[in-house]
Amino acid sequence: MTRVQLRPVLVEAMETLRTAGVASPRTDAEHLAAHVLGVERGRLLLTPLIGPEQLDDYRALVSRRAERVPLQHLTGQSSMGEIDLAVGPGVFVPRPETELLFAWALAHLEAVRHDHTPIVVDLCTGSGALALAIAHARPDAEVHAVELDPEALRWARRNADLRSAAGDTPITLHHADVTDPGLFTDLNGRVDIVVANPPYIPVGAELSPEVAHHDPHRALFGGSDGLDVIRPMVPLIGRLLRPGGGAAIEHDDSNGRDLASLLVADGRFTEIVEHPDLAGKPRFVAAVSSALSA
Repeated sequence: MTRVQLRPVLVEAMETLRTAGVASPRTDAEHLAAHVLGVERGRLLLTPLIGPEQLDDYRALVSRRAERVPLQHLTGQSSMGEIDLAVGPGVFVPRPETELLFAWALAHLEAVRHDHTPIVVDLCTGSGALALAIAHARPDAEVHAVELDPEALRWARRNADLRSAAGDTPITLHHADVTDPGLFTDLNGRVDIVVANPPYIPVGAELSPEVAHHDPHRALFGGSDGLDVIRPMVPLIGRLLRPGGGAAIEHDDSNGRDLASLLVADGRFTEIVEHPDLAGKPRFVAAVSSALSA
């Protein structure tokens, strides 16, 4: 069997994925082709032919994607900022929307005074995405990442080892519960940035098959209102931040106002702002620690 034109194969894959209800059939078809061919997605036009074994592999992956297996589970990879991350069953797949929270954190870090080493804490790190992306962008920072789930922590350790081997400043991983009131007492009033992408979906919410059947439920659900994990995190964040330090917390599009109210009620935060995601939906709340939190 000889090599065949890639373009008709892609069109066939797009239609298969569209029929299966995949939200981004063209993007996913192209990502899977790039994965099989070992090229960047943007260079597919420079690879007009696909061989018989690659074609079989590609069609098998398209079939699994049509069954709503997440794209990232099929490629084994996700990304955050400028880094790639290993992901798969047992760990939450980072979403593009979280890039906005990451960008906010970097911008706030730019304003940190240069009289000390910047300290960053990532609560509910999952795959390590935010912590490792920040460590890559800011090699001068001391980054701590917390994860409770043992399986997710294994993925975070794998990614941390990969990034360290690539030359990034190592992060410190902690197997701990972010609702523990005694967490990080040694960092009280010393942290410049806290980021968090915690379990925040209200129980009973309707989810896509990719999320409902493949993301760990422990990483998704935060009680009846989605705030069961976030609620005890707020006093922890208020205790950790130095005056002027910033926090950004991702949330469900149904509970951003309630999260902002929690920060207001705590009394140690100012500049509390609700930020939308790429689709214009409420996605994360950012706040700054007031001088009274010292």
